[in-house]
Amino acid sequence: MRRTVIAAAAIALMLVLVSGCGGETTEETSTQKSEYQPEIDPADFVEGIDNQYLPLDSGTTFVYEGNTGEGLEHIEVEVTDEKKVVMGVQCTVVLDTVTIDGEVVEVTYDWYAQDKEGNVWYFGEDSKEYENGKPVNSAGSWEAGVDGALPGIVMRAQPEAGHEYRQEYYEGEAEDMAEVASLDETISLATGASFSGCLKIKEWTPLEPGVVEFKYYAPDVGLILETAGESETQRIELVEIREA
Repeated sequence: MRRTVIAAAAIALMLVLVSGCGGETTEETSTQKSEYQPEIDPADFVEGIDNQYLPLDSGTTFVYEGNTGEGLEHIEVEVTDEKKVVMGVQCTVVLDTVTIDGEVVEVTYDWYAQDKEGNVWYFGEDSKEYENGKPVNSAGSWEAGVDGALPGIVMRAQPEAGHEYRQEYYEGEAEDMAEVASLDETISLATGASFSGCLKIKEWTPLEPGVVEFKYYAPDVGLILETAGESETQRIELVEIREA
C-alpha cells in the first residue's frame, strides 16, 4: 500500500524510540502468518465499490496536500475506468500520484474490489518511485496470487472498534495491518470543511517496527485525513474532490 512521505519522515525518529523501549506492535509468529489463508471466490464479488467509508466512483479524483520534512506533498488519487483481473476477480484500478514540491516521487496503480457483504479488498499494486523524473525502483509492488501474495481487506463493511485485520500480505514486502480505533471522530480541515461520525483507522506494518499512521474516513466521502506518529502532528489533508 502507498507509503506517503509523512510515514518516511517519521521512520527515523520512531526507530530510535523503538530501539530503547520496544514498539507497540508485536510481530506475528510464522505460525500466525501461515494461518492467514483468505478464501477468494470471484462469485462473491460485485461490480463497483460503494462502501460508505471508501466509495470509489469511476472518474473521481481525490486531492490531498500537507507540508512534510521533504517539502509540500501533493497527492492525487484517481479512480480510473480501467479494470484488472486478479485471482479471477475484476478489480477497480486506482492511480495514485505523489509529488514533492512539484516533482513526481511515486506513481502507483492500486487494485480494489468489493465483496457482496460490502468489504473492500486490496489485491495488490504496481508501484514505482521516481528520481529526477525517472523511475528508480518498484519496491513494494505485489499481486495477489503471485509468489505467495494474498489479498487483504482495506475497508470493512461494518467496522467495529478494536477489530484488527490484514490489509495485504506479501511476506517481507507488503504486510500492512489495521485496527479500528474509533467510529465517531469529528475532523476539521484547513479548507474549513468539517466532518462528523468519522472512522479512525490505525495502520502499521511489522516490516517497520514502531511506525504508526492514522487515517480518517468520512461517511459517503472517503479518506479525508492521514497523520503520522502517535502525536499525529504531521498531516496530509483532503483539499479537493474532482468529479468526471
